[in-house]
Amino acid sequence: MRPGLHNAITDVAGLRVGHMTRDEPGWLTGCSVVVPPPGTVGGVDVRGGGPGTRETDLLDPVNLVDRVDAVVLSGGSAFGLGVADGVMQEVYAAGLGWPVSPTDAAARVPIVPTAILFDLGRGGAWLHHPTPADGAAAYRAATDGPVVQGCVGAGTGAVAGGLKGGIGSASCVLDGGITVGAIVAVNAMGSALDRLTGDLLGRSRGLVDEFAQAPSPDPEAARAYWAQWDAVAVATRGTATTGTATTIGVVATDATLTKTQCRKLAQVSHDGLARALAPVHTAYDGDTVFTLATGRRSLDHPLDEVDLQSAAADCVSRAIVHAMLAATSIDRTADGGLLAPAWSDRSRTGTHPHL
Repeated sequence: MRPGLHNAITDVAGLRVGHMTRDEPGWLTGCSVVVPPPGTVGGVDVRGGGPGTRETDLLDPVNLVDRVDAVVLSGGSAFGLGVADGVMQEVYAAGLGWPVSPTDAAARVPIVPTAILFDLGRGGAWLHHPTPADGAAAYRAATDGPVVQGCVGAGTGAVAGGLKGGIGSASCVLDGGITVGAIVAVNAMGSALDRLTGDLLGRSRGLVDEFAQAPSPDPEAARAYWAQWDAVAVATRGTATTGTATTIGVVATDATLTKTQCRKLAQVSHDGLARALAPVHTAYDGDTVFTLATGRRSLDHPLDEVDLQSAAADCVSRAIVHAMLAATSIDRTADGGLLAPAWSDRSRTGTHPHL
């Protein structure tokens, strides 16, 4: 196995990704849109206890629609679900959508599944959240080139285990030529760190030399960090609120999959979250993974599907590592509050951001 050209979800032919970032004063949020080629089959699996989603029931294999026009990942908690309205308008203007009339070509309904994460108030103003106009702008900005990662799009205000989260992507080309990629916005209640070494948990899933340039962690700093983290966790246990985290993502492949196979691929892809974040799928997270299959390559052997699932889960883990490596420190929010340092800063200092 090897990464694709961009080591990103856009290595799946025909896929495009666009971001809209809102980080002006008072804002720290955004949205990201994944745009597949027409005819792409979709699936989803929701595991977290506090999800915020749209059109996930439609992707159940027992339900009718099996084509997806775009997938939205957004900040803004439930307010961010409205981002899909702007994306739907853009999809419709592009002549796409689920046809509902055999005679009227204008009778179409765009299918835009959406998941949100919690970042309200992190820029200073509680009601600053992505809007339908931001979704439309992200759709128009979508390209099939390298994916910008870090504190952009849906990862702009993300925090993971007290560190600055972000959005990351990774891809893999299997030996038979099938490509799979993932994009993940990391905003987890749990941590991306190994308690003993201070390293990123998902780094072990990397392909050859993929993370060779990442800074080496300091185990002593890691122990100091976790001692402080445990103290903060005890002190804040009574004020924690469900649904204030959430890691969301999309896995895409050029393999030919049914709607049921897309669901299974989404389920296995959650293994990638569990290998790179701990704990995961908590009552405080709304963890959701969508899958997209463009159908350009066939699975020639029954075990090819297993290889695809395994590679997809690893892509999710690797995308989480890329998100944490690309994230940059946000020392202060607009109202003067401390938000989160990046992993590279913490790995040197061992300072917990909430103390």
